[in-house]
Amino acid sequence: MRANSLKKAGKGDLLFLACVILLAAYGVVCVYSASCYNAEVQYGDAAYFFKKQLVGFCIGLVAIALIACFDCRKLQKFGPAALFVSILLLVLVFLPGVGKSNYGATRWIGFGAFTVQPSELAKYGFILFTAGYFAKKPERTRGFFGILPVLLAGGAIAVLILLEPNMSMTMCVAALLVGMLFLGGADLKVLAAICIPALFAVPVLILAEPYRLRRLSAFMDPWASPKEEGYQLIQSLYALGNGKLVGTGLFRSRQKYRFLPFSESDFILSVIAEETGFLGVVLLFAAIGFIIYRGFRIANACEDLYSYLLVSGIVLAFAASSTLNALVVSGCIPPTGLPLPLISAGNTSLIVTMAGMGIVYSVSRHTQGGKFIRYTK
Repeated sequence: MRANSLKKAGKGDLLFLACVILLAAYGVVCVYSASCYNAEVQYGDAAYFFKKQLVGFCIGLVAIALIACFDCRKLQKFGPAALFVSILLLVLVFLPGVGKSNYGATRWIGFGAFTVQPSELAKYGFILFTAGYFAKKPERTRGFFGILPVLLAGGAIAVLILLEPNMSMTMCVAALLVGMLFLGGADLKVLAAICIPALFAVPVLILAEPYRLRRLSAFMDPWASPKEEGYQLIQSLYALGNGKLVGTGLFRSRQKYRFLPFSESDFILSVIAEETGFLGVVLLFAAIGFIIYRGFRIANACEDLYSYLLVSGIVLAFAASSTLNALVVSGCIPPTGLPLPLISAGNTSLIVTMAGMGIVYSVSRHTQGGKFIRYTK
């Protein structure tokens, strides 16, 4: 293709960018509020998690600034490499001395105090691969054998994450796989043939691991085991109920005083609900919804298939993670470990999510009046 006469990138969707940055900054404050007591008890420093989150936020800002100046359509040729690195990192999790375990799960790799959660990176590696694969030959979505490489790539990532074990992230990757196939234009009959067996596999996976069965039982009736499997959900529900309409006030949560496990990470939404109440949660998810809306609006303005799938996949991953986290915290699905993107403590999730949003913003900068500036190969 030849370059369009519009050679310079525009300002892009500044409302989208501002909302992403403000939400991530709000997350830093929430992490401090939710973690200060635990950090003081465990590390002798009330700002321990806050400092780590602030560093991640600053790195995320740098990532957005750098990516915003880059034409992200050039990433198309790196799809296979991104997938290979993603799978390699997931395999390294199981390598003794490299993989790091915590609370019975091995989900991190690292050396010393430096750790990375490969599953967060793998989501974006899969998106890069799928967007490039379908964009190269759009007709691949029309038949089963055309989408088979995408199914194998998504399946390999999902299986490796499931073995960590991390059921919630597996569900997120599965939702992303189906979503990318749908957005790519896969036949609905093919999608049904994939989804129906996958749904039947869920109870098998639950029965295969005793701890999953216990979690399911606790989800059905948490008060049957209030000091064991049902404890975390009960404490989360206490926090939600204590928040009422307007909350107890910022930094005034009671459940964060070691009643609610993972109050700064997977269950930070419970603390937010307790401190800001129902209205605070509504405003938070209004901001999340605004990011999702603007993101898909940016995707819809793209003229080329690669940019459309790239942006849509990133926004879909953000939406799926946000939804699953809210469902877990509210007791709508069994408790599983999944962070609330841009909010929960965890530098890998924060940095990778902000970088992904930087890609979305970069694409918006190269979109002018609904017409995408063509990239000259």
